[in-house]
Amino acid sequence: MNERQGFILHAKTRPEKAAEFEALFRAYVEPSRAEPGCIEYHMLRDQQDPTLFIFYEIWASQAHLDEHSALPHMKAFFARRMDYLERDFDIRAIDMLSESSASR
Repeated sequence: MNERQGFILHAKTRPEKAAEFEALFRAYVEPSRAEPGCIEYHMLRDQQDPTLFIFYEIWASQAHLDEHSALPHMKAFFARRMDYLERDFDIRAIDMLSESSASR
């Protein structure tokens, strides 16, 4: 059984908040990648819709993802996410079928 937890998250921001959202989460990418259990953590932006941000994350286990989600900055953002978002997150659980390219 694969214990890994993965998801793709779409964050559709308010147009006037897109730059602020990008700056906020760009600062979280490297610290998130350094967390125990982080296998993949990518922040992407749609080329046709610059208000749409996509996150691709793979964590070693649900416990690692829970620890990440419980960090003070993550909890604070989640509580005020609708200040930035046009609509709530669209989150799709995924299974990672190939090995991480980060270890190459």
